[in-house]
Amino acid sequence: MKTVIAVLGATCLSLAAQVASAADKPTDPQIAHIAYSAGVIDVEAAKLALSKTQNPAVKAFAESMQKDHTTVNEMALKLAKKLNVTPENNTTSQALTDAADEKRAELAKLDGVTFDKAYIASEIAYHKQVNDALATLLIPSAENGDLKRLLETGLKLFQGHQQHAEHVAADLK
Repeated sequence: MKTVIAVLGATCLSLAAQVASAADKPTDPQIAHIAYSAGVIDVEAAKLALSKTQNPAVKAFAESMQKDHTTVNEMALKLAKKLNVTPENNTTSQALTDAADEKRAELAKLDGVTFDKAYIASEIAYHKQVNDALATLLIPSAENGDLKRLLETGLKLFQGHQQHAEHVAADLK
């Protein structure tokens, strides 16, 4: 079930640090907002990559990220509605957005192979941190069983995204 992978997507390299530094455990509405924000961020990163890369493997990876994260964000919104959960903006969501904006601006200045390597390296680091945040904070903090199960499924799928990015990185060397 791909319901969570995109919801958790982002190029933000500080996700785990931002989430882990939260004073209190996030609530389900906050988790929903964090996850949705992260998905939007990764879609934007993928769009940037698609506008800059000429590498077929990087392009395929970015297309996959854009498709997965867009689809899953739509599904996540349906789940939030079904569960009667209104995503709640919070400092973690805002920190993710701010850090992602900075990272995208950094990547936007690069071109060619330099861009490709930096984009894929960013995606690898991000996925490692997201997987850690899911396992150590978001999943344990989720109160709703449906949300928790989706996050657990997302973790497994997100590990696949990390492996895909690592494979692309190995071919770029």
